[in-house]
Amino acid sequence: MDWFNELIWGEGIAHTVLLLAAVIAVGLALGKVKIYGISLGITFVLFVGLLLAHLGLQMNHHVLHFMKEFGLILFVYSIGLQVGPGFFSSFKKGGITLNLLACGIVFLGVFTAIVLHFVTDIQMSTMVGILSGAVTNTPGLGAAQQAYSDMHNHVQDPTIAMGYAVAYPLGVLGIISSIILMKYIFRINLQKETDNINAVSGSQAAQVELVSLEINNPAIYNRTVADVKHLVGRNFVISRVLHNKQVAIASSNTVLHEGDRAYVATTPADRTAIIAFLGREVAMTQEQWDKLDSQMVSRRIMISKSGVNGKSIRHLNLRSNCGVNITRVNRSGVDLIAAPNLHLQMGDLVTVVGNENAIKSVEHVLGNQMKRLNEPNLIPIFIGIFLGVLLGSIPVMFPGVPQPVKLGLAGGPLIVAILISIFGPKYHLVTYTTLSANLMLREIGICLFLACVGLDAGEKFVDTIVNGGGFAWIGYGFIITLLPLLIIGILARSVYKVNYYTLMGLMSGSMTDPPALAYSNATAGNDAPAVSYATVYPLTMFLRVLTAQLLVLFF
Repeated sequence: MDWFNELIWGEGIAHTVLLLAAVIAVGLALGKVKIYGISLGITFVLFVGLLLAHLGLQMNHHVLHFMKEFGLILFVYSIGLQVGPGFFSSFKKGGITLNLLACGIVFLGVFTAIVLHFVTDIQMSTMVGILSGAVTNTPGLGAAQQAYSDMHNHVQDPTIAMGYAVAYPLGVLGIISSIILMKYIFRINLQKETDNINAVSGSQAAQVELVSLEINNPAIYNRTVADVKHLVGRNFVISRVLHNKQVAIASSNTVLHEGDRAYVATTPADRTAIIAFLGREVAMTQEQWDKLDSQMVSRRIMISKSGVNGKSIRHLNLRSNCGVNITRVNRSGVDLIAAPNLHLQMGDLVTVVGNENAIKSVEHVLGNQMKRLNEPNLIPIFIGIFLGVLLGSIPVMFPGVPQPVKLGLAGGPLIVAILISIFGPKYHLVTYTTLSANLMLREIGICLFLACVGLDAGEKFVDTIVNGGGFAWIGYGFIITLLPLLIIGILARSVYKVNYYTLMGLMSGSMTDPPALAYSNATAGNDAPAVSYATVYPLTMFLRVLTAQLLVLFF
């Protein structure tokens, strides 16, 4: 039985793999259990690690440290790739207000933690762990541990993970409780909120609208499409023109005449101005346009060739080379106007108008092969991780701070992933990964990280809770959870008149809490919570990671 004892209690490779696999498998299985529709999800991996470590199961310290940091890098880098494309666009229009409110929740939570630190005399590293658990933000936990390790010559503080573990369960409940409290504070009528959100979403559902127009403005008679675009100064694309009963693909040199009919793609915001400038709207659907010229078809083609990645529509010059017109581009489920300067990315769906033979030529140029997109692009991932670790390791000195500040293994890869996902295609770097591939990478990373955190902190966990004041940490965490949410929630509803369903997503997203989002989606029965969650998530995640490090470094 020596082999069995070595396998269970030893420090070999087999023991390490066995222990990690057991912690992750049992934790994920328990995470599927729901009580009143609420589950702690993947966080059970941390709790199982704490339990097994308390029972005496350990792994080699150096291997544990490596697996924890490597898992954290995979996790935050995958998050950066996911949120990056929407990071800057989330500030547009109503997103600015939502992001400012979310920032208010983040900074109020940080302020509350600082006040509790001075009032209770709990060391800041422990309080940051409580803060990360109270706001259910695992990357913040990793960032705090990394910052503490860099400041103390790679010595770890186990109370960071312990504070996170004791505060997390009530953190989840506190977020959902605050959402429910908002409903009763403002006596929310769910049906009325549904009607309001449907009215708004109905008017903004389409990012691109198709309209048929008859040219009747003398100011543009006998002018080219390029001239008209310059005159009107709006965002639109003319895909087809009907002149003398003949349908032709429109180009920048196409001349518009009195009585011509044009099939136009534009945005909801520009639609009224385009109609007023070009002519009156006529009732012609895409099917009617197709019947006028049976050889003219409209088809969506997927960009799957890496050579097209990052190139602009103008650079491809498909109108001259293939005799087709690109009218709109669908990216991540959102339709975009096919402006000449729009840079295409892997995975984009472009709507192409032309004859069958021309479209086949375009397919050859763009790819249109889903199988190729399913192949992982590993080179950009590891280039990004390399650059992220490099960036995170650069020390920066600030006046009054005894230690140089680093972004660390959490902040560096997160920032690089965001930047590379936004700007990579412009430099022909293929950053596309399927949603399932990104999710797999992210889940493996977070599972490894949580399992190692639990195994590292579990030996002293019970003693800390019983004899080290751990029960009080639960209360402090609950205060950090509830206070910012209620203050900003009341402000958002009473001053900014934010719809309740949007508010649910805002509160969940500001805490980066998937269980709260799941509860909100189930309650709402529409996608409004998910939309506002996605709007504030990128900036909130970035601030959670950054503030966790700064608190450890400055205090």
